[in-house]
Amino acid sequence: MARQPDEPAAAEIDRDVCKLVHRFAQRLDVHVRHVADELGITATQVVALRELSDPITARELATRMVCEPSNVTYVLDRLEGQGMIERRPHPTDRRAKQLVLTPAGRGYRADVLARLNAHSPLAPLSPAQQESLRELLQALIA
Repeated sequence: MARQPDEPAAAEIDRDVCKLVHRFAQRLDVHVRHVADELGITATQVVALRELSDPITARELATRMVCEPSNVTYVLDRLEGQGMIERRPHPTDRRAKQLVLTPAGRGYRADVLARLNAHSPLAPLSPAQQESLRELLQALIA
């Protein structure tokens, strides 16, 4: 990825970082899809289960999944139909429902997390390097 003679160094770095982030995002996507295939669920369900660590609203889940709230409805309907989540009244907002994992959902989530961790694209990095990468990315988006 050599710099063109008229290209400033910052532009070269910007271009290279964009390419690298895109390639890594593709690797993460392939990994999530592989886990989904192993479990017989959709990649979106894998992501939703990964994010459902505590009772949250569909809006909060959509934020965590980086999508519109209307897009998570179908996923939640499927998870509810499979007995993995329940929609319960929100304790402080009567207009909202909380998404709560059922016992079966907690077990399934644990399996999802174990499989995501087993062959993570981040595995070549040490825990310290993984933390440094997270901190660098957080600094970039802050």
